[in-house]
Amino acid sequence: MKTQRYEDFKRAHANLAAYRTAPTEFDVLTLTGFVALYEICFEQAWKAMKEALEQSGAFETKVGSSRMVLKQAFAAHMIDDEQGWLEALEAHNEATHSYNEETAQSIVAGTRATYLGLFDALEAELAAGWYA
Repeated sequence: MKTQRYEDFKRAHANLAAYRTAPTEFDVLTLTGFVALYEICFEQAWKAMKEALEQSGAFETKVGSSRMVLKQAFAAHMIDDEQGWLEALEAHNEATHSYNEETAQSIVAGTRATYLGLFDALEAELAAGWYA
């Protein structure tokens, strides 16, 4: 059963994915917007994972950190790149320092190289097996 949490993740993912066709150099406003979209997409992703795990019975507790959810999602075969997701979590945590251009550029590079692919795979997995 598709839920609002799942739909929110899909919208956030689509917004972030629009950057695939964006130029590689950003002005400060575009860079700030990119990092904000990354933060939102990551938040919606782990919350959709948590909800899907809870609905399937694979995640028993109502409380759980994003790290705990990622580890449980990996154990349940919802995601297959635990290390990539933990790096995405670290980038999410670093986003609060995105006023530092080097940090923001690092998030952009990680997103283009790895994190968008993780979000793509998660959306496909959720659609195929968890929210079908």
